[in-house]
Amino acid sequence: MLAILFKTLPFFALIALGYWAGRTRFFTEEATAYLTKFVFYFALSAMIFRFSANLELAEVWDGKLVAAYLCGTLAVYLIATAVARIRGLDLQTGAIEAQCAVIGNAGFLGLPMLALLFGPQAIGPVMLVLATDLIVFSSLIVILITIGRDGRMSLSILRTIGIGLIKNPMIVAMTLGLTCAGLDIPIPAPMNDFLGILGGAATPGALFAIGASLASKSTERIEIAAWLSFCKLVLHPLAVTIYTLYIFDVEPFGAAMIIACAAMPVAGNIYMLAQHYGVAPQRVSAAILVSTALSVGSLTAVIAWIS
Repeated sequence: MLAILFKTLPFFALIALGYWAGRTRFFTEEATAYLTKFVFYFALSAMIFRFSANLELAEVWDGKLVAAYLCGTLAVYLIATAVARIRGLDLQTGAIEAQCAVIGNAGFLGLPMLALLFGPQAIGPVMLVLATDLIVFSSLIVILITIGRDGRMSLSILRTIGIGLIKNPMIVAMTLGLTCAGLDIPIPAPMNDFLGILGGAATPGALFAIGASLASKSTERIEIAAWLSFCKLVLHPLAVTIYTLYIFDVEPFGAAMIIACAAMPVAGNIYMLAQHYGVAPQRVSAAILVSTALSVGSLTAVIAWIS
């Protein structure tokens, strides 16, 4: 446990440095927004494209792994939704809470952390988790919020979801990279070096951006944040572990990677979604802050266990 803590500590130290920079206003909210945009559209996308272009599609795709992650995630999603309904929350707020309970920071934290700790072979399983989160659950929350507001499902929302997926740089980078790999299109050495240098900025940039963005988060509704953090840091990895190891019998390394992804703290993009739709942004803000702070211990324990 101590050895793993020493390995994960530098990642959390970068988050803490970003938090300090944001808290002291050395790094303004505007600067954080631009750094996040750089990481999202350039550095992280370069990393994903470079890794996926050098993988075989057969190496990446694992139907049992996707099914195990999807079933475990849906189980916790339904638990969080049921608890929200028991508390008398409307459909939109319940959907936001359920999203916080299952969508972790697999892109900005999981991808760079697991790639450095476990090597490039971790990229395939993490990309499958990212794709599942983006395609299934990002679409589901938009549908639920729309139904909750309008009382019905319209075809126009499907168009909105489709455009959102096409514009997502992670999906685009992943698709282009796997296409190049599938068609055996070689990546020229200068371009590969360029992508390597640009992708190298993803890890420090993403972790610093997470910390700086946390500086503007509040801890209102702390009891709800604690419940959602419990769902995300405990129930979600537990459910994924059960489906991964005991129901679908996923191969050990892939199982370890998706369990680690399930143990990631609440994703920051949920806050942007909550702000966009005007649904409980302060609640999401608190869940992100509390889960990230607690993940120093919980995520380290999970990584120590899977190791």
